[in-house]
Amino acid sequence: MKIIVTGANGFLGQHLIKLLLGKDYTVIACSRGASRLSFAGSAQYRYYSVDITDRMALHEIMSREKPAIVIHTAAMTRVDDCELEQETSYGVNTLGTSHILDCAQQYSNHFIHISTDFVFDGEKGNYSEDDALGSVNWYGFTKIEAEQIVKQGKIPWAIVRTCLVYGNALYGTRNNIISWVKEKLEKNERIKVVDDQLRTPTYIQDLAKGVVQVVEKKACGIFHISGKNILTPCAMAIRTADFFSLDKSLIERTDASNFIEPAKRPLKTGFVIDKARKELGYEPLSFEEGLEKMFGTRNAERL
Repeated sequence: MKIIVTGANGFLGQHLIKLLLGKDYTVIACSRGASRLSFAGSAQYRYYSVDITDRMALHEIMSREKPAIVIHTAAMTRVDDCELEQETSYGVNTLGTSHILDCAQQYSNHFIHISTDFVFDGEKGNYSEDDALGSVNWYGFTKIEAEQIVKQGKIPWAIVRTCLVYGNALYGTRNNIISWVKEKLEKNERIKVVDDQLRTPTYIQDLAKGVVQVVEKKACGIFHISGKNILTPCAMAIRTADFFSLDKSLIERTDASNFIEPAKRPLKTGFVIDKARKELGYEPLSFEEGLEKMFGTRNAERL
């Protein structure tokens, strides 16, 4: 079976493609610029450099490859950049989704779209798939609009929402709260970490597995795919310090009001993942198990 993955150079794209190739799918990888991946030796892998805002270029690739499934991970995800560059982020996150869906409706039979906990306003927390949407920032707005476009699709679709993804990039580097905390505490530097934002942190390999489960179950609808522990960033920092036996007294609890950022963050998100467990067989690692996979057996994440 042939699957197109947009955003192939991205964090999820890397792990997802590795997992799909390991299961004998043919993967057509699409992303901007040169490939960061090293799957070129596989006969079941092809890479195209494409901008998803270019409808004609997408159509040319889709008409040539005719994939059975499209997994759309490409997005502009830096929340503050989206707030400052609203026209650009809308073009990528919303119009880009429309472009790739239009192509998929001509050549494919399943469209899987990756979304975010930032489609919620953060007032309630612990969200299920049926909770009302309402974002507090532009990034979340563009993803709500993208979800609405997908829901109007003329082929079977699935929306996978996820939350605060962490882990190691397979190729290149990626900054995340875990590595930042570890680096700062190893230098005996004091850090301030917010303790008034609730999330369900998601280990990257769990997210990739959840998306593949959607593929294999031919699942349709909305699915929340995240970790199972409800944590604040500060709690994540403290658990990271404990994992590495670092001095957690260097961690200062603070709240979001003490940080000046272009984009507001929702205070309480986090997901109820009962539907994914029941319908997909999804079962995530604990946060500590994710840390062990990142650092205790880090080579297992790499090819």
